[in-house]
Parts: sequence; structure tokens; C-alpha cells
Amino acid sequence: MAGQETLRLAVLGDSLTAGYGLAPEEAFPARLEKALREQGCAVRVINAGVSGDTSAGGLARLEWTLADEPHIVLVNLGGNDTLRGLAPEHTRANLDAILTRLRERGVQPILAGMRAPRNFGRDYYIPFDALYPSLAEKHDVPFYPFFLEGVAGVPELNLPDGIHPNAQGVEEIVRRILLVVKDVVTQEKAAIE
Repeated sequence: MAGQETLRLAVLGDSLTAGYGLAPEEAFPARLEKALREQGCAVRVINAGVSGDTSAGGLARLEWTLADEPHIVLVNLGGNDTLRGLAPEHTRANLDAILTRLRERGVQPILAGMRAPRNFGRDYYIPFDALYPSLAEKHDVPFYPFFLEGVAGVPELNLPDGIHPNAQGVEEIVRRILLVVKDVVTQEKAAIE
């Protein structure tokens, strides 16, 4: 990797990104960077996660995230929106604005989806769950349907709170999302060389 420009990938998210309850080197961005480097990708993954953040908070701090001049931003927001029962149309509007601004700035977005708890009822979870694939299609961005796929609801992959992945859970998330992210990294790397 010597002599190559290092691609910068920021992960804009909440506690799932920040690494709630984990050592910094166990957080999703650090593990994703390690996995990508093991695949031969010269990449620096920036942890732009803030525990407790909503999609509105992510939108409000987007410029802060862009100060590192990332080539790619993986948008991983919405979990706290649904846990707080915020209206899906507000989450949609915030994520739409984030994706629009990233495109305007020439930054390649990747959208990671989230799912609403089923106990919120169909009138809530159906529109919430649908907003992610709809936005991915609208903005023509790479899409990973459910960030916590294979981890949500699996006790041995989560902290005792049952919400946040433990170190093994993060490894499972990285394993599952890696192909999507690596494809984008490879394309962006070719574009900047």
C-alpha cells in the first residue's frame, strides 16, 4: 500500500458506530478498517459516530464529518429515531438531506438500513422499514438493508442491554457488510487514481 493515496471512509452514525460499551479498537469503524486492509484496501475509516444521535443529529453534524474530506460516507442512522418513536417521515427527510448533500459535495454515500421494533405496530414499522430502500433507489446509492443483520436478537452477539453489539457482534456485522463496502472502496479508489 506504500505510495498509494489512502482512501478516507467516514461512518456517520450513532452508538452502533461509536462503539458503545466497547474499546475503541473494537468499534465498527476500527474493525471495518482492519477487515478492508486485510483485503488489500488502502483505507482509513473515520468514526463519526455519536451515541444517542438521531438522523436529525447526523444531519446537523454532517459538515463536521465532511471536514475530514472523506471520499465515502457510510450513513448508519435511524436506530435512535425508531427507539424514540420519531415519525418515519422525519427520518426520511433527514436521511434524504444527508444523501443529497453528500452527492452535492462529490462524496460517495453508502446507506445502511435499520428496522423498527415490531411492537411499534404495522402503521409505524412498515413505513419506517420502507424508507431505506426507497432512499437508496432515489439516490442510486449502494445499500445494505439492515445494519444489524444476523446480530439483532442474538444474545451472545450483544451487550447485556440487548441493543448494542458486543465485540463478536461487531465482527459479524463487518463480515456481512464487507462485500458491499469493499466494492464501493474499490470503485472509488479507481476513480481517484
